[in-house]
Amino acid sequence: MSLLAGALDVTASAVANLPLYHGYEPTSGTTGFSGPGTWIIFGLILMPVYVMTISWFVGNPSDEKTGLLGVVYLVGITANMWVGMLILTVLIGLVFYGGAPSPLG
Repeated sequence: MSLLAGALDVTASAVANLPLYHGYEPTSGTTGFSGPGTWIIFGLILMPVYVMTISWFVGNPSDEKTGLLGVVYLVGITANMWVGMLILTVLIGLVFYGGAPSPLG
């Protein structure tokens, strides 16, 4: 084995053994649902989705079966995104912050 290959092997081994945790505290109380961004997203940005969902049931012609199917799709997609974000948040907290976010850890 050459000197360069040996040095790269030792360096790669040392880097692989370094912890990713950087010493900062986890979110320490900042994790929560009702932050200002939450109100903007659910109150303002999602307003067209609310209007669309209401119009499925109130507008002419209204088809309850199709409206309920659309609501089930929206709830399924939303639940899928929230569960995925929860899993990623916990993984990022464990790997980079040394623990799960505040409500979980």
